Amino acid sequence: MRISLEHEQQAAVSTMARKNESRRHFAKHKWLYIFLIPGCAYLLIFKYIPIIGIVIAFQDFSLVKGIWNSEWVGLENFQYLFQSKDFYVVLRNTLILSSYQLICGFPAPIMLAIMLNEVRHMAFKRVSQTILYLPHFISWVVLAGMIINFLSPSTGAVNHIITAFGYKPIPFLLEPQYFRSIIVSAEVWKGIGWGTIIYLAAMTGIDTSLYEAARMDGASRIKQIVHITLPGLLPTVVILLVLQLGHILDNGFEQVFLLYNPSTYEVADVLETYTYRIGLIDGRLSFSAAVGLFKAAVGFVLVLGANRIAKLFGQNIW
Repeated sequence: MRISLEHEQQAAVSTMARKNESRRHFAKHKWLYIFLIPGCAYLLIFKYIPIIGIVIAFQDFSLVKGIWNSEWVGLENFQYLFQSKDFYVVLRNTLILSSYQLICGFPAPIMLAIMLNEVRHMAFKRVSQTILYLPHFISWVVLAGMIINFLSPSTGAVNHIITAFGYKPIPFLLEPQYFRSIIVSAEVWKGIGWGTIIYLAAMTGIDTSLYEAARMDGASRIKQIVHITLPGLLPTVVILLVLQLGHILDNGFEQVFLLYNPSTYEVADVLETYTYRIGLIDGRLSFSAAVGLFKAAVGFVLVLGANRIAKLFGQNIW
């Protein structure tokens, strides 16, 4: 009996100590918690509350009846989705375009950041960084207009060069075989400068004494990159790769929508444009929500899988 009372007293003292420690911690860092409030409110209002709308994927949604009174149809929208021939064509286009973007677009900022890091002339380095960042701030509407003018069969600079060599002009945006190359090239050009910011920031965290020691040992710049820079960048690369795999079914709506046309539908129609046509133009919002939920589920599984693989190499995110 006496031992039990002592244990209860110790537990009460321990609980009181934890509460006091929590109060002191909150009082010490109260401004940090206050700064969290706007971010948490944004996530709650614009990211979590809209999740309720997922339920229309399981309904025959009617704008008149609303979410709460529309008829429930279970998995009927998903059954129709997986039985549709158009879906597999769109899924194939999405995966091919995403693979191209991943293969070409992911390593490009890494290589550019390494090259910029090796530049010793600071003025040239800063001017180069500024010029490379600029495309990120150009909207896809403007960029699509530039691409259309640049590749125009009658007035485009590319076709002027082609005709100057005696060849016929090529209607690039009307030929399906050129569409993916155009989209991926534009995507890389637009995002490569902005992507380098992250990797250059990660490089600043690498201990400079490692480079000094390597130089004293006679290591060349290539060896310093291979044995110091790349291992230092590895955690950042893994995190960004895992996050990008989560968006493997997201090709970006704007760039595809602004540049594709009926003659390139067979290679250009991706899940975003398919969802837009089915959901907004045809008015089948439930079917469109089912496509969106499918994309989210695939992305979630890929993120978990990629993190699992990264964990095998000791580079997992969580």
